[in-house]
Amino acid sequence: MKKAGWPIARPGMTVGLLGGSFDPPHQGHAHLTREALKRFGLDRVWWLVTPGNPLKAHGPAPLAQRLAAARAIMDHPRVVITDLERALGTRYTAETLERLQRAYPAVRFVWLMGADNLASFHRWDRWQSIMAHVPVGVIARPGQRIAARTSPAAARFERYRLRGREAARLAGATPPRWCFVNVPLDGSSSTEIRARGDWR
Repeated sequence: MKKAGWPIARPGMTVGLLGGSFDPPHQGHAHLTREALKRFGLDRVWWLVTPGNPLKAHGPAPLAQRLAAARAIMDHPRVVITDLERALGTRYTAETLERLQRAYPAVRFVWLMGADNLASFHRWDRWQSIMAHVPVGVIARPGQRIAARTSPAAARFERYRLRGREAARLAGATPPRWCFVNVPLDGSSSTEIRARGDWR
């Protein structure tokens, strides 16, 4: 059930979902988003700024701070910054996707991630279910191409991979389908920004 304040999406729209702690958000996230809109032919991208990442030992900066920073860095008419996981009360991507697909049954969702996340995707809760329920678009990030391409998830779903030149087909594809695209790289890193003391 959708609630007041949730993003609006018309039936038939294709919406990319970019989840993460965004601690902090940076130009790399914005670059990935713009490339995903273009390469995968998406109508919208929603950032899912999470309350916390179950795979990270330490909690992120306050959610309100990360949302404000995300809106400042990603000002685009086709991108919506959300705290939907907080609103849904979900902690894991698979659960979030199930809830969103029930709330927006006529919308086609595509899960977006950087290549660094594909490298560790097999550690996510119900990761094979994620692949089975939505197409997955992977954007290359600096230093992660080889680790991503040789990851357990890439090996398990290799026969369902679309080539980079087929990226525009991804949003309309029946899962499991995924596509790895190489784009001009932006080396921004949340970890490095925190290490420099430029955040919080």
